[in-house]
Amino acid sequence: MSSKFAIKVEQLSKCYHLYDKPQDRLKQMLLSRAKTYYREFWALRDVSFEIAPGETVGIIGRNGSGKSSLLQMICGTLSPTSGTVTTHGRVAALLELGAGFNTEFTGRENVLLNAAILGFPQEQMLGRMDEILAFSELGDFLDQPVKTYSSGMYARLAFSIAIHVDPEILIVDEALAVGDARFVAKCMRRIKDIQKTGASILFVSHDVSSVRTLCDRAIWLDKGRMLEQGDVFPVTGRYMEMMFQDDDAAVQDEKIQPVASISMSGGDLPGICESLNNTEEVALDSRPTTHWGSHKGLILSASVLDANGVRRDVHEWGSELDVRISLRIPASISREHLSIAVSIKDLKGSDLIVSTTHDFTAKRLPDAEQFEVSFKLSNPLVTGKYLLVAAVENRLHRDIHYYEYIEGAHYFSSLADQRFFGLFQPPIAQEVVVQTLAKQVLAA
Repeated sequence: MSSKFAIKVEQLSKCYHLYDKPQDRLKQMLLSRAKTYYREFWALRDVSFEIAPGETVGIIGRNGSGKSSLLQMICGTLSPTSGTVTTHGRVAALLELGAGFNTEFTGRENVLLNAAILGFPQEQMLGRMDEILAFSELGDFLDQPVKTYSSGMYARLAFSIAIHVDPEILIVDEALAVGDARFVAKCMRRIKDIQKTGASILFVSHDVSSVRTLCDRAIWLDKGRMLEQGDVFPVTGRYMEMMFQDDDAAVQDEKIQPVASISMSGGDLPGICESLNNTEEVALDSRPTTHWGSHKGLILSASVLDANGVRRDVHEWGSELDVRISLRIPASISREHLSIAVSIKDLKGSDLIVSTTHDFTAKRLPDAEQFEVSFKLSNPLVTGKYLLVAAVENRLHRDIHYYEYIEGAHYFSSLADQRFFGLFQPPIAQEVVVQTLAKQVLAA
């Protein structure tokens, strides 16, 4: 695409008229000048943004925030009340289940119908029918009416169509939530393949980890308005903070704002300014942290130390790490279900290493008000930048309650002399076994 943008949204708004009684709708049509018989509901109001060619953007927000209405207007299936949407390139969309399908048609017929709607040549679509069948795994159901499909089968067919029409803009609206884990993983891999082709992707999901994994930026909608847009990590972090505050009455009215860097004990310890830390290659990323919980202030410090107990910003691969959390827990917080958790994440927010005192045989934490918890491990992290998460949890129920959660308590880097592949590389014992001729004969 030669355009400077793939999608441009300007002052977009959508208002619905809500009637208390069916007859009020007729009264409004006949007597509109005399009285208003409806209430206005603004699903979206004055939203503006641009998406560049090749960019992947996540749309986040609670149910009812206007995400689906926004996507429908971008796709052209819903008319805005005001504002404009401009797109450049073929748009393939996975909206609500069944959107764009004729339920009386078979799956195969709906493939051709959707291709025609998208302006994709029928001959090419027929040539890709076997690929669509293989990806969707529908088997003989491809020739059955889609009204007989389950929600998961709908999602399989819709996604298979969308990825086989060479989209320049792909829009995914939570459609993968109904798929089984294996198929969702398959779809996520294909989305990453589509990213490599230079297509723009608009991705809506309540799964923040998926948004962080796939997206370059995030747009946060709430009650029809855009609260924030920007780099995916800080925006999704503040969104999670808001979600926690809404769930916890103790912090219901607390104002959402970026949190300043956490003050860490040990920052002036000797050795932190060694030449290794001063090399240009290991300059650290200064992204903001997120910080929430019902009892902020329990975590006094959280650091990644070396084997000598020195807080460092750079650690060599294979060296001993000591993740140290210093806490002050008042006696009013019961120790019975109390847990301290740490996580090491990449800068996309994906959990790479997670450990808690609740793992395996849960450790009862001391009754003393102030204490430290240490998590020791050999550094398996390949060369890259990482961050530390520290949390104080209540594990009484299956849904974890967070007394305090700090994401980005310590930003640090890992360096390896070797070139490793993958996300991390633990020490692995290798052995080459040569079978003797006698063993081969016996095995035969």
